[in-house]
Amino acid sequence: MDISKTKRKFWSFFLLSLILFGVLSYLFYKNIVTSKQKKLEKDIENIEMDFVFKSEDWWEQEEECTAIQNIEYYYYSGDDPLWKENNKFGLYIYAEEKDFFEIAQNLINSKGGEWGYVLIPYNVKDYDEGKWGRVFDQLISKKLIPVIQLWNFDKDHYQKNTKRAAEFLNSFIWPIKYRYISVYNEPNDDKFWVGDADPEEYAEVLDFTIKTFKETNPDFYMLNGALNISSPTDGQNIDAFEFMRKMNEKVPGIFDKLDGWASHPYPQPNFSGNPYDKGRWSIRAYEDELKYLKEDLGVKKDLPVFITETGWAHAEGDNYNPSFPKVETVSEYYKIAFEEVWLKDDRVRAVMPFTIRYDPPFDHFSWINKDKVPYLQYEVLKKIEKVKGKPPALMTDNVDIYNCPGSK
Repeated sequence: MDISKTKRKFWSFFLLSLILFGVLSYLFYKNIVTSKQKKLEKDIENIEMDFVFKSEDWWEQEEECTAIQNIEYYYYSGDDPLWKENNKFGLYIYAEEKDFFEIAQNLINSKGGEWGYVLIPYNVKDYDEGKWGRVFDQLISKKLIPVIQLWNFDKDHYQKNTKRAAEFLNSFIWPIKYRYISVYNEPNDDKFWVGDADPEEYAEVLDFTIKTFKETNPDFYMLNGALNISSPTDGQNIDAFEFMRKMNEKVPGIFDKLDGWASHPYPQPNFSGNPYDKGRWSIRAYEDELKYLKEDLGVKKDLPVFITETGWAHAEGDNYNPSFPKVETVSEYYKIAFEEVWLKDDRVRAVMPFTIRYDPPFDHFSWINKDKVPYLQYEVLKKIEKVKGKPPALMTDNVDIYNCPGSK
């Protein structure tokens, strides 16, 4: 037997078989891959069609969404309590007289001005939602910043009255973020403190009132009740500095709890003093108060000043009173006071002279007469250029709420 020949046949057969196996394997593999590829392509096509159909359904559904409600919401434009562009002009008015708001606006927001101030007394037992709702609506629409001055202190029920007053005033939408509250009026004068001025009692009342209002809303901006700074201790009044010292002894640090300082710098004597005067009998009396707070009582804060009362009495009124200067002189004094004193003093935030209108004998302080005709000082100050105030004011916006079929 030829072994070499046999081997060659074997290897030829083996090689041929291997080639044939490779060709068959390739064809088999190609058939499987092609089949799977076709199936995959079919699946992809189905997915694409399904996506198209579902997308069309989604778009149709989206087009059917309808706005069912528009919600208006409120916010404030900032949070700086000492904003730079500040219109210091103000006036003392009353909540009960609707016309007073427009009269005040036409004065303090004249000549380019916006967001001047108004002092408004508030009886802590007054919860008339209709009246005060109208007040706050007018304040917002006329761009007036209110300083609310509490009155009608009740020694036996003041804590209850304070809590309810804080909740009531907080229930309204205020025109700016900060809610100015002056805690009563001239408490060192017997006439304004249930017939017996008491610095220790007032210190406790002030402390409780600050705490209560701040707990109700931290945006309440708390001021003291301005003192009668020009009167000495005389049986009816307690000297302002003596009163402040005794307050601080009763409640140490009471004045550092304030956000601002309310002051009544009247031009004395006889509400007829010269606007260039200085000292406790002048329109700069707040300077002496601030100095006493810092140097004698150790107050650390630099308290901004809110002049919640000031002004000259004029001879003209329901009856002429020659002991007071004529309205022409008073008008010139006011012009000097604003342009050369208060507007130049960065410590002063607002000046709210007493008063838009009051019955005799205080009609001589009035800015309008009983027929609501302005006195000359109104017209003189109206012509002074004013600042377009930019406080953290109330802003409004809105958002639509939609209802979509199939939405959860």
